[in-house]
Amino acid sequence: MALGLGIDTGGTNTDAAVVDLGTMRIWDRSVSPTTRDDLTIGISRALDGLDRDLLDKISLVSLSSTLATNTIVEGKGGRAGLICIGRGYSDRSFGGPCCVVKGAHDLDGNETEPLDEAACREFLQSLAGRVDAVAVSGYLSVRNPAHEDRAAFLAREILGVPVVCGHELSSGLGFNERTTTALMNARLIPVIAELIRAMQDALRKRGIDAPLMMVKGDGSVMSSASAVLHPVETVLSGPASSLVGAYAITGEKDMLMVDVGGTTTDIGLLKDGFPRLEKEGAAIGGRRTRVLAAAMSTFGIGGDSRILVNGTRPMLTPLRVIPVCAAAERWPHVGEILESLEGRRPSAAFESVEPDLIRQETELFVAARPPAAEELTGYERNLLERIRDSPMTAAEAESFTGTMGIAYSLSKMERLGLVTRIGVTPTDLLHADGSFTEFDAAASKAAIAYLARKSRMTQTDFVAKMEKAVVCRIATCIMEHLLTEEGVQDPAKRAGELVAKMASRDPDPDYTLSLHIARTIVGIGAPVQAWLPPVADMFGARLVISGNADIGNAVGAVAGMVTVTEDVLIRPAAGSVSANPACIVFTKRGKREFPDFDTAVEYAKKVGAEDVRRRAAESGAGNVLVEYLIRKKTYRNEFEGGSYSLLEANVLVRASGKPSLGRTEIPSAGAARRSGPADCN
Repeated sequence: MALGLGIDTGGTNTDAAVVDLGTMRIWDRSVSPTTRDDLTIGISRALDGLDRDLLDKISLVSLSSTLATNTIVEGKGGRAGLICIGRGYSDRSFGGPCCVVKGAHDLDGNETEPLDEAACREFLQSLAGRVDAVAVSGYLSVRNPAHEDRAAFLAREILGVPVVCGHELSSGLGFNERTTTALMNARLIPVIAELIRAMQDALRKRGIDAPLMMVKGDGSVMSSASAVLHPVETVLSGPASSLVGAYAITGEKDMLMVDVGGTTTDIGLLKDGFPRLEKEGAAIGGRRTRVLAAAMSTFGIGGDSRILVNGTRPMLTPLRVIPVCAAAERWPHVGEILESLEGRRPSAAFESVEPDLIRQETELFVAARPPAAEELTGYERNLLERIRDSPMTAAEAESFTGTMGIAYSLSKMERLGLVTRIGVTPTDLLHADGSFTEFDAAASKAAIAYLARKSRMTQTDFVAKMEKAVVCRIATCIMEHLLTEEGVQDPAKRAGELVAKMASRDPDPDYTLSLHIARTIVGIGAPVQAWLPPVADMFGARLVISGNADIGNAVGAVAGMVTVTEDVLIRPAAGSVSANPACIVFTKRGKREFPDFDTAVEYAKKVGAEDVRRRAAESGAGNVLVEYLIRKKTYRNEFEGGSYSLLEANVLVRASGKPSLGRTEIPSAGAARRSGPADCN
């Protein structure tokens, strides 16, 4: 028996699961709050919650991390220099050192202008001590990578830092998208390298001697060594792990997966056991890339979404806050503050256009991390120090600093990630109605009672109204994803209108509306048992929720295959028009010409197989299987009697295999009795 350890760092919690890699039975599990400023702290705590005897028998570790995605979205990362060959980069948001040098190839891979090596050398010498990595991107480099390869050689020779080329990450046209991908990858290299080092130290301290893998955005996995070289491929790995985990714990090959976490809800489709991939590459931080990733939608609704009252109007917002029930469990004085609101008349109900500036008596603030390079006033720094270990309301903060309008400063520090708000959430609604009582239910009830009075509603009606808002929001997210898949224009607006009509209680409607989702809905995440049954009822859909749905992401992290693909382009040589013309084959090794299409295909398959086998082995795969798919584009040649001539062809080469294991041992009988083991189904 081989045991695997899957770890998923979500926006709210870090999950860990020990899984039998053969049967996918779960032997042990652990959950710890995610520590966003240093993910390894939360990971270490999750590891410490597992049976030590089982950890000694782990033969594979796989990590799904939010780090790459968050780093890009927040505009952080290492220092990178950029060399563009033949064309400038159009994204002006990149403020790092950049140089455009001469050099060009045409669509057939022929050099039309030599690389300006002198300009490359001059720029690279100016970067000494200023960058952690270099990105190189050439216009039409996918047709001939010679200039990129030469510039990369010079960068390694002069600077001795990691270098990434655009053609190494994508074989598709699109200079700006390819440059974005290469630049993101360069900036992520030191970030992911540090995470890998910290992870290996944490595993070593606990006696875990096993290969470390990381989940990619398409749901497959790669070795930690490959992740350090190509970290951009790990973005969106969390949602992809959800899909793989949903399949692993339910066996449902065709599904609509809905992962409701603390911070977000991720939605994706699985067809015949495989996620649908983004054809044009994933959009990350609002920028299109050439990263191969599952076609997922992420929405700002989860168990920790903020609930507030704007004027007298209850609102559900995407902002993640700490539920008051969880905060009161950790800091008892939070519960005392909330209980003191009993019978108090709510403050004046003026509606604000900026919800993040609303001062709610039911909300407190606590420091999330120490300030770094952020520009803060003296009183803001003093306040951060004061609330480092003890939350404070906005009114208390105002009194402590002696400064009016402290809500503005708190909101600013919240956006910078320096403080976290404590407030009422959907998790508190469940504590108030008694359906989920893991934390301090009294604190939830006290805070909700105050907000209900502010809304001029009974507590029961307030809870019912906001629970319906959560259900309708998740239903709207599902409809938006499905409409996006169908290519409907303005899917967010259409989805909102449809769900609003479905949920309408108009006593005299002109028409009613119902929708049926034919695909099975599979729920992943801790809150799904509470929120998805009414959603499924709304759509008349079959719902499957496993007993291990709350750790589905961690199971998905360790259930993935190593998968590597190569897309080799074949085009007819100039002037060659027929069904079997002389052809040019474009690979990462360069271009080669062949006398006919059949010979070109054999070469493309041979070179493609060699490359994907090597990359699969580097990614930690064993027993690699190589598959081929040939896609031809032809056109009708009226000048040759109406026969069909080749326009171009793609040879898709895919290598896949299970990760190689470090060791295979059977857990002790004591471990089995302690842990379960639980059946995934």
